[in-house]
Amino acid sequence: MKRILGYFKNYKLKAILAPLFKMLEASFELLVPLVMAAIIDNGINNNDKPYIYRMGLVLIALGIIGLVCSITAQYFSAKVAMSIGKELRYDLFKHIETLSYTEIDEIGASTLVTRMTSDINQVQTGVNMFLRLFMRSPFIVFGATIMAFTVDVKAALVFLITLPVLFVIVFGIMFVSIPLYKKVQQKLDKVTLKTRENLSGVRVIRAFNQETHEKNEFNDVTNALTKGQIFVGRINSFLNPLTYVVINLSIAALIWKGGERVEDGFILQGSVYALVNYMSQILVELVKLANLIITETKAVACAKRISDVFDMKSSQAYVSSEDIGNDLWNRQVTDVNSNNMDIAPKVEFINTGLTYKHAKEASIEGLNLIVNKGETVGIIGGTGSGKSTLVNLIPRFYDCTEGKVLIDGIDVKDYPKDKLVKKIGVVPQKAVLFSGTIEDNIRWGKEDATREDIELALDIAQAKSFVDEKEGGTSFKLNRGAKNLSGGQKQRLTIARALVKRPEILILDDSSSALDYATDSALRMAIKEKIKDTTVFMVSQRATSIMYADKIVVLDDGKVVGLGTHDELLSSCEVYKEIYYSQNKEKA
Repeated sequence: MKRILGYFKNYKLKAILAPLFKMLEASFELLVPLVMAAIIDNGINNNDKPYIYRMGLVLIALGIIGLVCSITAQYFSAKVAMSIGKELRYDLFKHIETLSYTEIDEIGASTLVTRMTSDINQVQTGVNMFLRLFMRSPFIVFGATIMAFTVDVKAALVFLITLPVLFVIVFGIMFVSIPLYKKVQQKLDKVTLKTRENLSGVRVIRAFNQETHEKNEFNDVTNALTKGQIFVGRINSFLNPLTYVVINLSIAALIWKGGERVEDGFILQGSVYALVNYMSQILVELVKLANLIITETKAVACAKRISDVFDMKSSQAYVSSEDIGNDLWNRQVTDVNSNNMDIAPKVEFINTGLTYKHAKEASIEGLNLIVNKGETVGIIGGTGSGKSTLVNLIPRFYDCTEGKVLIDGIDVKDYPKDKLVKKIGVVPQKAVLFSGTIEDNIRWGKEDATREDIELALDIAQAKSFVDEKEGGTSFKLNRGAKNLSGGQKQRLTIARALVKRPEILILDDSSSALDYATDSALRMAIKEKIKDTTVFMVSQRATSIMYADKIVVLDDGKVVGLGTHDELLSSCEVYKEIYYSQNKEKA
């Protein structure tokens, strides 16, 4: 919660003015019963119409001034709430971008979406309501009690009995509701997860005719959320009846006691009206205060959930470029190379292993591999053998839990992030493109890319032919998720996006699976001929896609079971032989 309060520092003046104007409005509201009492006692009882008219104008003036104060307060409170929500949402998104794959996998994308949207909206509402009512409601409750004592002390003693009873009811219900609202927010996470899965996987659901099954599962999670909300709602529903019973009994007691005081000549009828009016004001404000506390309870619970994300630090610490300095970095690279008889390998795995967080077994273990500059390395193996895990260690998507990974003789953990990113181009398994033009997406690889750079990247990626056919060429607009492109077209554009930066290391993580054999072959040929100095890691399920690689790494259950050329592996590696001949039965 301290983190959220820190956002108020930029809006101190507005955050102070909002409750002040609300209290000013409340002050005028507390004067209304006294004016009405005067109208009854001095105007109506004496049939003094001019006095009634004058005091009526006073009431109108109080109402207008109170309205202006209320609007001003609501403007300032809304301004503060929306501004804090905007900054909080931006900072949370920025922080999430700093987290490694490990943390994002642990917390889950659906939960992050909920905290970025629903939770921050709840905090916004909490801030808005806090500034508007937190000072006003207690001010009127205690102010009305004090004003009642100025009218008549003995009759006002009823207030001293009523207030503690009301506080017990309001805060008792509040303390029961707080933990239940936290559980409701957790159920909302599950609804968000199920919604996200269904929307992103709608084609798969329809392909397997699972609509009924998914509807039933969605119905289950929404029913759980609904039941939780209804249960809390039923508890809160006792608030109004109980408070109204207490207030109405108190009003009856006030009328009875006030009637006695009028008969005894201590007060007039208008004073009884004022006392009843003050009691009614207390009722309204206590109900508002109770609802405010419930809203703030939700906001605090959501703020805690948001703070949990902020408190989650990345497990990967990068060296700062400013701390190292370019000259020092260049000397470090030179020293590494000069200390070796030959130039250091481009990429080297030394007894490398990775065990994912909370996993019982290692995904990669005991990996030793040397890859020289300009080599093409094919990586193949069965599903779950660790192919993607291996290449994800190079750009530090995950940090190895054993051993180390070296690039140019330097541990990847010692690289500043900008220098590591500059060296490596990654084409992930899932082709992800963003709404915008084709050129916009290509420039993700290199923001200052020239037209020639883009054309060359498209040409190598075998994308130029279909891009030229699109209306506007590279200015062709992609819709959300690039649904107006085929799977193969999307893959080729993601390859072009990685190639445009001319990386020293290119990682193709099964990124040609949607390409036909001819296009795949042309792509491999273009990469080999036009970017000769680039070291290429090519993950593939197809043996034909990697059979011409300089080295082929065969993985099985996280271990290297074969290393060599295509011909060498056919004669020495049973796993590779099985994969190759299962895909090329005519050659078996």
